[in-house]
Amino acid sequence: MTTVQINLPDQLAQEAKQAGLLSEAALEKLLREQLQARRQDAFFAALARMEQVTEPPAMSPEEVAEEIRAMREERRARTAG
Repeated sequence: MTTVQINLPDQLAQEAKQAGLLSEAALEKLLREQLQARRQDAFFAALARMEQVTEPPAMSPEEVAEEIRAMREERRARTAG
């Protein structure tokens, strides 16, 4: 277990204490919720960045077949040489 000491303005500390927010359980819950919220924010930010990436157009079946044919020709040329 780690001990953490924080400095708060007196007014805020009193209000938080009266609201029960300074208990170990309450602080743990608040921190876990904040960590989860930050992970979610990071996830959605990554999704937004991914949406901005332009993907190359999908290849037609004919283009795929042509790429495979060219790759096989290159492979044959390397093994024959």
